Amino acid sequence: MRDIVFTRRSGWIPNVIREGGELKLMLAAGADANHEPRMFTFPIGAAHLAVIREDLARHLLLWSAVLPLCDAAGTRGRLDEDAAVALLDPVLLSLPADVDALFQRIGWDRSRLVAHGADIDLLERGQVCAAMRAATEGSNEKRAQEYHANRRRAERGTVLGLLDAEILRYTGQYLHGATVPRRMPDAVDPALLPQVMLVIATAEQACAGMRIGLDPRRGNRATDKRDWDRMATTVDAAVRRAYPELVDDAVRTVSFLMCSEAADRSRSTPVEDDDEAADDHADLGESARKTALSFTDDKGGEKKWLRDGPRSASAEFWEFVGDRSAGDNEVFTIEDEEMGEGIQLHFYADSIARITTAREGEAGSDSEYRVEYSLVDGIGGYRNLVSAFVRGGCAALEQYGPWMSDVAEFELARRRRDAR
Repeated sequence: MRDIVFTRRSGWIPNVIREGGELKLMLAAGADANHEPRMFTFPIGAAHLAVIREDLARHLLLWSAVLPLCDAAGTRGRLDEDAAVALLDPVLLSLPADVDALFQRIGWDRSRLVAHGADIDLLERGQVCAAMRAATEGSNEKRAQEYHANRRRAERGTVLGLLDAEILRYTGQYLHGATVPRRMPDAVDPALLPQVMLVIATAEQACAGMRIGLDPRRGNRATDKRDWDRMATTVDAAVRRAYPELVDDAVRTVSFLMCSEAADRSRSTPVEDDDEAADDHADLGESARKTALSFTDDKGGEKKWLRDGPRSASAEFWEFVGDRSAGDNEVFTIEDEEMGEGIQLHFYADSIARITTAREGEAGSDSEYRVEYSLVDGIGGYRNLVSAFVRGGCAALEQYGPWMSDVAEFELARRRRDAR
């Protein structure tokens, strides 16, 4: 039989219960295998109950001291009751100076105390009892999160200025740097919002006209890392030039915002027709344009494209790649069976092969093919090659060389490039 003897209005602060005639402190902490809080109990005495009833600060300090023991129990382990009981007299019944000294020697959960109103400056100086004079039963979890975020930054040697902090609040990354940034002007101190917006305007002007394309090699929603890095570098340089006093965290969050918004625009834009891009580079006539193509991959996937369909060959091919590309599926082929030519894209090696029929097979013999290799410069290079092939076949690829028929020569060129 379990009876509640004492509880505070805030449900998470440990309760005192009576179980089997014995007083115990009961608290929810840690997590089980299903990520639900675990319940822990350990025995206390009547003198401890008296302090817990009358002294909120000591109650909270005890909670802070016991939480690391609960965390150490893991998802299924037992609470070290002896260690928990050993904390009762030193935390609840000792003089303030002795409590402060104890907290210099043990592990304790700072965030719980900060959430319940602890004076952060006193807490950092080790004066935990004095820090808890302003303690409240209600908790402010955001205050605790901000404290934790600032401690992480301090460990990296980063101290935020007023403008730095407001820029991070504007992007929603003040608490969690891994959060996808967004625009949150209401989170900013109104007095500093105009300055924040000037920083954002500087970034927007720096990357005006730049875009981040998609990279189907990594899925239908993946973006081109080179485009991303190029935009981030441009924005970083412009913002640092205009605001040299900003810390790295503030500058990075602004460039992250610009890049993530550009990437979102690309994901929400219909797939572009790359086929027309070759028009400016090849004068091969309309008769050279492909009318039927076959797309295949290394896993037996196949897709047919006909010119009278609703979408361009490039759009269909890159969708095929986005749907099927994977770490073990990085070779894709586009073949024009009627013309006896094709290209094979090797994403794992940033290279391409163009294949043409050198001699048709006769009387049951196999045809002979000419295979030439070339290096490719990222997804942009692949897009140019695919669109050029669709417009003019292998002949249209000549300008994208050099093309090497000797495999050893090509491998040497590839290793040299990779070494750079």
